[in-house]
Amino acid sequence: MYTPFRQARLLVQAGRAGQRRFLSLHEYQSVQLLNSVGLPAAYQPKTPEEAYSVAKNFGTDELVIKAQVLAGGRGKGKGGVHVVSSSGQVKEYASKMIGSKLITKQTGSAGRICNAVMLAERRDPAHEYYVAVLNDRVTQGPVLVTSNQGGMNIEEVAAKDPNAIITTPIDFDKGLDPAVGLDVAKRLGFKGETAQREAADIFASLYKLFREKDATQIEINPMAETADGHVLCMDAKLGFDDNAEFRQQDIFALRDISQEEPSEVEAQKANLNFIKLEGTIGCLVNGAGLAMATMDVLSLHGGNPANFLDVGGGATPETVKKAFEILLSDPKVKSIFINIFGGIMRCDYIAEGVIKATKELGLSIPLVVRLKGTKEVEAKEMIKESGLKIIPFDSLDEAAAKAVELAV
Repeated sequence: MYTPFRQARLLVQAGRAGQRRFLSLHEYQSVQLLNSVGLPAAYQPKTPEEAYSVAKNFGTDELVIKAQVLAGGRGKGKGGVHVVSSSGQVKEYASKMIGSKLITKQTGSAGRICNAVMLAERRDPAHEYYVAVLNDRVTQGPVLVTSNQGGMNIEEVAAKDPNAIITTPIDFDKGLDPAVGLDVAKRLGFKGETAQREAADIFASLYKLFREKDATQIEINPMAETADGHVLCMDAKLGFDDNAEFRQQDIFALRDISQEEPSEVEAQKANLNFIKLEGTIGCLVNGAGLAMATMDVLSLHGGNPANFLDVGGGATPETVKKAFEILLSDPKVKSIFINIFGGIMRCDYIAEGVIKATKELGLSIPLVVRLKGTKEVEAKEMIKESGLKIIPFDSLDEAAAKAVELAV
């Protein structure tokens, strides 16, 4: 029987790519999707009081309560995972966790808000394994990645002992052959026919979910073999391709923007490719390659970009103004560097948007502009006639150096 998360329960308090390439789900949402391939449905109480009620009727007092934030390392984060032995403890911990920020190695010092916790039965594994289904560039298809060293950082395992990782190609159309899945289970060291068969069935079911839901990864860490010879998935991390949103609307409806950077969420609404960083120089560029090159040149001159921002080839003056609003919402930004190469993008559109934003938003920080390409002459004339304090450059190197100087 496929029982990845036996008797999982969750609690959600009703209430981060933003600009992102892949959608990530909370663990409890991942559990619900695993439910669709064989696990009984999880409950969804919405308050600590309801959590208390669920815990009382769980069937066991030996539980684990886990903060639901989109970041790894929750067990090592302060207050991210607790072992509990009574419904009263569940209520106590739920009250402290919901609405608080959890800081882990992946969240940074700002942490992330915990709007949900998940309750699960505590099980003591005899051995822990790692299992994932991923797309592989080498084989240009899906692969099953497994290891008998689960429950830890798989990147560290791969670095220390590459032979501990077993990579098995999967036929996209036919799925994982049962005999191959059984062979993988044996190589991993599952003991007994029952455990080997259950593990092989889980491998096949995970790929089925991976394909049907357009996933980019399904990671189970750890998958556990219990002392009584059964196999359980004890943690889950699922990600999905944004390009599949049009046919996976139920999946993307699960998106939790409270876990995302607010400025990235705003940028996505305006179709801007934006990622917030930690520096002091706001960047507005067209084209991802040029944006990355711009950030490199700023770093070369000793500056730190405050963001990655690609306005794309179809930006309008209104889009440029919105980009300015997002840049100026960051109090750390001390200068703004605009670097445009007009191919599809017209430089005069950028100039119009820059002038409009400068006037309407009352721009007070230094603005360095480099415009090259289509309608370049007209754009430079527009900036000159505006009378605004906009510092133009033709040289990328010189413009970047100036932006760094002004951000000090």
